[in-house]
Amino acid sequence: MVNDEFIGAGWAFPLRTDSAGGIALVTHEREIEESIRLILGTAHGERPMRPEFGCGIHDEIFALADATTFARIAADVRRSLRRWEPRIDVRDVEVTADPDDQSTLYIDIRYTIGSANDPRNLVFPFYVIPAEE
Repeated sequence: MVNDEFIGAGWAFPLRTDSAGGIALVTHEREIEESIRLILGTAHGERPMRPEFGCGIHDEIFALADATTFARIAADVRRSLRRWEPRIDVRDVEVTADPDDQSTLYIDIRYTIGSANDPRNLVFPFYVIPAEE
């Protein structure tokens, strides 16, 4: 089991209030999941005070949904999570296209928290704009 102090707590995203009117916080594994979603959902340059924060997957929005693009997205995800979420160890990243909707890619991230032997995964949907035929 991972020490709660190692994981910590953070603001809920999207920002909201709790039942007492204060800023809602998330803790434990939920905080890490929200952190991963925040990193992947932020394009480089989107935050003026920290332009390098985020993930480069947004550069692939107009790319062909093929194996080369999937490999670039997986590499960007690994690199960004290693840099911005040190509490996890990324084990694998797999990118697949939705068979019914080629504009939807699924980024399946398999990771562990700290040194705990507690495998987890998170699937992040990413939407591309397919080429017109």
